[in-house]
Amino acid sequence: MLILVTGATGKVGQRFITGLLDEPRFSKARIRALCHNRVLEETDRISVVKGSIADSDVVAAAMDGVTHVVHLATCKEIRADVMDITVKGLFWLLEAFRTGPTAKQFILIGGDAGIGHFFYRHDGPVTEKTPHRAYPGCYALSKVLEEVMLEQFAIQYGINTCCLRAPWIMEKDDFKYTLFFGDDIFGGPDWKTLVPAADAERYAQDGTVPLLRDADGRPLKRNFVHVDDLVAAILAAIDNPRAKGELFNISMDRPVDYGEVAAHLARTRGLGSVDIASQFHSNWMDNSKARYLLDWKPVYDLEKLINSAWDYQRSKEEPRVVWYPG
Repeated sequence: MLILVTGATGKVGQRFITGLLDEPRFSKARIRALCHNRVLEETDRISVVKGSIADSDVVAAAMDGVTHVVHLATCKEIRADVMDITVKGLFWLLEAFRTGPTAKQFILIGGDAGIGHFFYRHDGPVTEKTPHRAYPGCYALSKVLEEVMLEQFAIQYGINTCCLRAPWIMEKDDFKYTLFFGDDIFGGPDWKTLVPAADAERYAQDGTVPLLRDADGRPLKRNFVHVDDLVAAILAAIDNPRAKGELFNISMDRPVDYGEVAAHLARTRGLGSVDIASQFHSNWMDNSKARYLLDWKPVYDLEKLINSAWDYQRSKEEPRVVWYPG
């Protein structure tokens, strides 16, 4: 088994490689990392191909002898790069995969940006049958195009594909800093811009968290997944016959309720909260298909997500870096 991993140096890629190499079921598996901006250290089980995923020759070299692909590389709101990395890159990977004599399974990590997550009102739980609806910007559009391309290649050529659709992926103290009023914020919204500057400074010092409200004035419900749970789902999908041709929502059992977050932090850590109005819409990703077909279930619930983030001690040698171009 030779697994090509794109985005191998990212949050999910590094954790996936560690998890796979530690799993007895994959004791004979080898990893080939396709690296561009950053490079992994090679070992007896990890080899590296350097270059851009948008280059068909690079992809062809990386795919030589590969049995499985775990495609993690992506690009956020960088208009000059997004189509080359996400659309052209996936096309070259799928072209090489469908003609590769050793190719067995192609796994894509999708995202809830492809169904608009909290930008649009949903009339029920978000399932795998929810239509694609990209929110404004090039990133969400690219996630739609990825999922559609994967689906069409499976139809056209009968290849073994699987898409694991994940919402916002957390690790370490990420969740704590999604709710931070200071500069060291992870993701968005940028809370300090939504309140007076003096208030933002005080909230950051006191550890006050935003209680985000949806368009109906209720505490917003938004979907998250911990990186460990996502990696467990990828491992469960590899060589699983029930994963062939399927799309799975990989998320926590319940969305994060900002009201419940505020209440838990007030009760357990004495932290305050402040209401923030929005025009976003609450939504709920249904992960029951993955639980049923993959025999997978997330370990992280709301309490574990909060406590693990607030208890994590990040050293000065471990700065928070968000790598957008894949």
